[in-house]
Amino acid sequence: MINKNLIEISIATSIDRQKIYQLRHEVYALELMQHPHNDRMMIEDKLDDFNTYIIAKINTEIVGFISITPPNKNDYSIDKYFTRMEIPFAVDLGTYEIRLLTVLKEFRGKHIALALMWAAFRLIQSLGGINIMAIGRSEVLDLYLKLGFKATNKEVKAGEVSFTLIHANVRELNDFIENNFKNTFTKIKKQCDWKLAIDFFKPANCYHGGAFFDAIGNEFDDLNRRKNIINADVLDAWFDPAPKLISEIENQLSWICKTSPPTDCTGMSNGIAKSRGLKSCNVLPGAGSSDLIFLAFREWLLPESHVLILDPTYGEYVHVLENIIGCKVDRINLLKANNYILDLEKLIDLAKNNYDLIVIVNPNSPTGQHIPRIKLENALSQISPTTRIWIDETYIEYCGRDQSLEKYAVSTSNVIVCKSMSKVYALSGLRSAYLCASPFQLEKLRSISPPWAVSLPSQIAALIALKEDSYYEKCYEQTHILREEFCRELLKFNSFEVLQSKANFVLCFLPENGPSAETVVSKCKEMGLFIRDVSNMGNNFNKHTIRIAIKDKETNQKMIEIIKQVLDDQRK
Repeated sequence: MINKNLIEISIATSIDRQKIYQLRHEVYALELMQHPHNDRMMIEDKLDDFNTYIIAKINTEIVGFISITPPNKNDYSIDKYFTRMEIPFAVDLGTYEIRLLTVLKEFRGKHIALALMWAAFRLIQSLGGINIMAIGRSEVLDLYLKLGFKATNKEVKAGEVSFTLIHANVRELNDFIENNFKNTFTKIKKQCDWKLAIDFFKPANCYHGGAFFDAIGNEFDDLNRRKNIINADVLDAWFDPAPKLISEIENQLSWICKTSPPTDCTGMSNGIAKSRGLKSCNVLPGAGSSDLIFLAFREWLLPESHVLILDPTYGEYVHVLENIIGCKVDRINLLKANNYILDLEKLIDLAKNNYDLIVIVNPNSPTGQHIPRIKLENALSQISPTTRIWIDETYIEYCGRDQSLEKYAVSTSNVIVCKSMSKVYALSGLRSAYLCASPFQLEKLRSISPPWAVSLPSQIAALIALKEDSYYEKCYEQTHILREEFCRELLKFNSFEVLQSKANFVLCFLPENGPSAETVVSKCKEMGLFIRDVSNMGNNFNKHTIRIAIKDKETNQKMIEIIKQVLDDQRK
């Protein structure tokens, strides 16, 4: 049922504009006496040839509007009152002007002005605007200033109306509102029928590690810079891909680069199935696990869906579920006192709440804790088959191939295993992954998976890697040795704690009476070492928790030396 009290926010049509010009005359000529009365009973100006109006309607009637003047014409309403030399801030191609914030008299005090201001701000933000300027009417100046606009000493009077020149930086304004008025605008959102082609709030980006590329350069103009940094903030393999894999791709590189891959990854599906003892109908390839997470979750879930996840866990799940889809998300709290181990009895009990989806990362990131296959299968068998269960096995090979739930998943109607090939096959840059499940779960996903979803080098590399078991098993064995050696060195630091891990990374706890994780991460970065502050990966971490990827022996020693120096410097 339509709520007739909702404030509809939309872009004005040509028909709406005629009404706006009439309302401008009513408000600015007859009520405020800024402009003289005219016989046409309408006010419009040259900026109306290229500006944008956002309107507020209640029950189909316009009750308010605001105008946005873009920078591409280099023509603004403030030019009538000030020369560019008089304006105490930059006016350039990133500067937008908002003007004519108007709410009809009988509708003032109903959050309509705030809704219009927010709509104008979001449109400017989505267009890449850098700065906003306006001449704020004295009656509404406080509203602008309260929201973070800055007043200048430039004032002007037009008719009976006084104005003050104001401005704001878009990024700073966003941060100010986020920190001070997020709840206010969340409430306003519920009062709006938002019909702009942008989200009410700017969609959040998923935070990952990978800050080390800031040091290398995102435009790859000098990849030799990589030799001066240690990228331990992401969990890439320390070892190289299998030699046979490198050799084959190098030999065919020219042809691989210029040739389109198989459209639907049929060969990749077949090869994975043979390697894992499955049928190809049980396999759906993708360009990395993130590709498959975004594909599946946005197909299966709605804002009203109810999902259960671990806390802490891989941050992309929270991002997709809460920030993109907007699901209701419950968390199984994993606690340090229990070494962040999942209580399977608690999982079984919580699953009785009829969740639409349960997400389990095993081994979990960032904790590195692993649930043995037999125990996990037993727990999952006690959960209703109407609940989808997503098992992320990105790091499972470090625990042994026999620990994968792939064969179990295909025997059920509700378990889906997500297998990234990035970390355990040293293919992070190529983006290869697959889902393993009953054909029932994959049928719709297969139909919406885009053609050429996985690049040709990625398909070739994945299939060769699956045949190089002996090489990779040695790499996994060496990883365990390197991890244990690294942990022993870390534990030599005063009051330093390390959680035992089954994967290629370790979770570390800095002394609580010492520097924070943010400080240590920042100081390590200055010395070329990139590690991860995991405080944003769950609600059960304090501000002294870091995660470090395992590297080769020499690099591990360098990391130890850098961390020691940072900790020593902070104690001085």
